[in-house]
Amino acid sequence: MPSRDQGAINIKSRTVQVNHLRTHYLSAGPGQDITLVLLHGGGESAWAWRWVMPRLAERFRVLAPDLPGSGKSDLVAGKYVAGWYGSFVADFLDAVQIQRAVVIGHSLGGLAALQMALNDHGERVRGLVLVSSAGLGRELNPALTLMTLSGLGEWSTLWALTPPGQLQRLGWRANGCFAHPAQVPAEWYLDQFWLGMRPGLLGDQLAVFRSLIDHQGQSEIVLDRLSDLPAPTLIVWGNSDQIIPVAHAQEAERRVRDGRLAIISDCGHMPHVERPGLFLEALDPFLAKLASASGSPS
Repeated sequence: MPSRDQGAINIKSRTVQVNHLRTHYLSAGPGQDITLVLLHGGGESAWAWRWVMPRLAERFRVLAPDLPGSGKSDLVAGKYVAGWYGSFVADFLDAVQIQRAVVIGHSLGGLAALQMALNDHGERVRGLVLVSSAGLGRELNPALTLMTLSGLGEWSTLWALTPPGQLQRLGWRANGCFAHPAQVPAEWYLDQFWLGMRPGLLGDQLAVFRSLIDHQGQSEIVLDRLSDLPAPTLIVWGNSDQIIPVAHAQEAERRVRDGRLAIISDCGHMPHVERPGLFLEALDPFLAKLASASGSPS
């Protein structure tokens, strides 16, 4: 995918080795006390954060990795086991020499953030933001559970490599992820096109989905452990999410000890893309409180 420069904030494209995996990430903002780590969802890349990253980088150091199997990072089909992504995020922080961070995760990235916070790395999480997060209940868009059927997922992946299949894939993702697909910036569609063109990527993502989903929905659930989260937690959800129901957010808020919930109106599964202004409004007081508690000038 081509590089981009968002306005006055220079977003730099970098690579680092994380446990022998070549990992691409975006970096922006000053090296201040608080670092934000942004984790994208399944089928996306770090560039999904491009609509909020410049604003966040005015006050914080912001890092957004392409998770393994996504974007420009190495593919890892078959290597995923429960908790793997959470450990990867901790190892990524080691590789970029960051001890603690506010971890902001969307969908699959939200589950990775939860895994990190709950599985031996909680002391490294200064704050947690879960955006339309996976892992909070079984319910899931039925179209995704169909991908677990033997043969169907493979056929869909091959079909998506053809010109009509590529268009169909873009349309399905847009209609599933957004309340108003026609209003989504063209850059998002271009990102999806480039991702679909990378050899092996769609097959790798199918393997990742199947490690987290079965015919009944999501298979890796951490809902009963939310009371153990070690850091302040913000849950952000679109009220029209068609991928993961907003009821998951409401139940999660009841279980988190130090949590708050922001539901964004007229918004689907990707608030940071569809409603970036409202998304940032939800984050601002949460991040300001964390900065105040740490003594950061931000």
